[in-house]
Amino acid sequence: MPDTTTQSRAAGYPGYSETMTRTPETAGKARRLARVAMGAWNMDEASEGAALLLTELFANAVRHARGDCVRVIINRPYDDRVYVAVVDREPRRLPELCEAGPDDINGRGLALVEEMADRWGYDLLGSGRRPWGKRVWAEMKVTR
Repeated sequence: MPDTTTQSRAAGYPGYSETMTRTPETAGKARRLARVAMGAWNMDEASEGAALLLTELFANAVRHARGDCVRVIINRPYDDRVYVAVVDREPRRLPELCEAGPDDINGRGLALVEEMADRWGYDLLGSGRRPWGKRVWAEMKVTR
């Protein structure tokens, strides 16, 4: 049974998160979570963009992280912003924007995130010198 959480707030919009298996086959679940959240917020026109951002972050965690699971998060911190993130247990492999060559099969995901998101980054998680993981996130502006 998946560990899906809806975060209640005193004001604003509910946030959504789910622990998912860190496999390529699970990327579809991450996309569905983004679409469900966007539908709940009546933002269907932006759901494919949010789903694509989350998919790219998820794919990076599958490829570069370790451990069996990751945490997928989607929030709406402001009326005009959507925040997506993936939490993994690999603090030493930080996301790095690079330029893929024309014949490279991989290496374009973060370039796509850079293009679509208004801002993106990562946060190390855990105590200062010994982090246990990281949260890679992207935020996009949406219009209603």
